[in-house]
Amino acid sequence: MIKDVSLDIRPGELVRLEGKNGAGKSTLLRMIAGVSAPTKGTVTGRPVTGFVPERFPPGLPFSARDYLHHLGRIQGLDGERLPARVDGCLERLGGLEFATVPMRNMSKGMCQKVAVAQALLPESGMLVLDEAWTGLDVDARAALDEVVAERLAQGGSVVFVDHDPRRLEHLEADRWRIEGGQAVRVASPPEASPAAPAAAGPAPAAAGPAPAAAGPASAAPPATATSPAPPAPTMIIYVVGCPAERLETLPGVLSATEEDDGVTLRVEPDASDAVLRAVLAVRDDVHIRRVGRETRAGREGDER
Repeated sequence: MIKDVSLDIRPGELVRLEGKNGAGKSTLLRMIAGVSAPTKGTVTGRPVTGFVPERFPPGLPFSARDYLHHLGRIQGLDGERLPARVDGCLERLGGLEFATVPMRNMSKGMCQKVAVAQALLPESGMLVLDEAWTGLDVDARAALDEVVAERLAQGGSVVFVDHDPRRLEHLEADRWRIEGGQAVRVASPPEASPAAPAAAGPAPAAAGPAPAAAGPASAAPPATATSPAPPAPTMIIYVVGCPAERLETLPGVLSATEEDDGVTLRVEPDASDAVLRAVLAVRDDVHIRRVGRETRAGREGDER
């Protein structure tokens, strides 16, 4: 249940929602997008909105192009604008080659491209993305990243949920965590703070554990000039619905340990996206419960 949520989404703003499974992230996204209405309270000032749901309905009796034409007409597109916009959205995601394929015959990845394409039909306004990158191939994920950056630059807003804690980390985001049905603002990490830009010259005092002993700022070389960056932490993925022996053979998986009702995977930092895609492709009843970074104590951190 979502309650007592007050969230102001401004033009040109990127908003990330975080929280455990079942916390209410998808419920809040549906209300922001206008798909669900709140039982109490109101959502006001909503612009034209494209919405990618967490679960896109499979088996629809349309081809991808026919389905998008239908939704485009609902969005007010007509004449030559409609087919050009439909094919443009499909082509950008690498989906033009299956534009005439019936959706009931599509793979999950193909359906996901159609799901994203329908949200991109409005050329301006707000995008609401609920795990929109899940199931997309590398090129399509990169294309969606570009679309988000373009939409923000044009003054549109984007609200999203994603299991990868690094998703869109190159863009400044207003982060909110859903806890107990409420939205709590999450402080930005120091490296993303406007007060500590990445290219600020010599290392600022806050960059080291003992600033008083660092000497004058002018005498200290940039931190990157003398010390290598720390290695990226191992990723932790908690999976339900698949045995450990099947998961431990996936490329990038360092270990697979059965715990409670699922399996905890330790994954190489750069392989998390590929492992998540492979896990979700095993069976429809396989679910990702948590994704985070391994802490020095060996426990999970940054739960999403």
